[in-house]
Amino acid sequence: MSRLDVGCGPWLRFGRRRSAQCQPARPRFFQENDWPCAKDGGRRGEKAKSGGMGLSFMVITLLASTIALAAGKAASITEQELVRRTQELYDAVAAGSQAPWRQYFADDCIFSDEKGRTMDKNKLVADITPLPTGYSGVIKLEHVQSRIYDEVAVLSYDANEAETIFGQKLSARYHITDTWLKRDGNWQIVASQAHRYYEDPALGKADSKKFADFIGTYELASGQTRTVLSEGDSLYVERNGKKDQLLPETSDLFFRKGIEGRILFRYDKEGKVDALIDRRNNEDVVWRRKS
Repeated sequence: MSRLDVGCGPWLRFGRRRSAQCQPARPRFFQENDWPCAKDGGRRGEKAKSGGMGLSFMVITLLASTIALAAGKAASITEQELVRRTQELYDAVAAGSQAPWRQYFADDCIFSDEKGRTMDKNKLVADITPLPTGYSGVIKLEHVQSRIYDEVAVLSYDANEAETIFGQKLSARYHITDTWLKRDGNWQIVASQAHRYYEDPALGKADSKKFADFIGTYELASGQTRTVLSEGDSLYVERNGKKDQLLPETSDLFFRKGIEGRILFRYDKEGKVDALIDRRNNEDVVWRRKS
């Protein structure tokens, strides 16, 4: 028996039972309202009906609220669904399919890519074009983290790209954070920002015969010096007791492991090294040779 039956049944049955018991065979000239017990039974029946209807309304309201609450929770998006949608976006890149990008990015979105470009939706969608002939690639998501709330969700992840250019294999790693917003029951990206992980350049071959040209002390300003020295077939730069190996990209161009930038040596008109150049993001810090 349901809660509705239990709540209103006894009251209604009580009213009907009392009314029936108080109505024995009676002369026809008596009207029903003349019987005291009939009046009492009628009033009880009306009260029972009124109480039952009130309780029914409360139960229905409670059930409706519960269903609405459950529907609201069910409408919340999951990390799995966010990942599925995001992977759909990247699967569409190679073919130049713009449909998912139109669907999942809000009209007022802001998109900042790893090249430092900031685009609105129109520019973003227009940037999705098929790869040229001879090019192919895939992008897969890894190390996903999410924060999901009632109407906002943040998805942060690595995007690992594998690209083939006329048979040559390339790879790149990006980290991307997308902010999804729920509006009118629809989840879309309103902001996305990407950066590319720094990767050391390919290791080249050093020419140890040139090390003698590089060895010496270089000065940035008074009291600010660094020293270049060699140990066997390796070249090092030392400053304030900290020594880093200079790894060759070419015989005259070096880098330090895990440090963005390049170290190169400048030659004067006489063919002698007169400066060490610390190149950072295409800007040079010049250390002049002291000895």
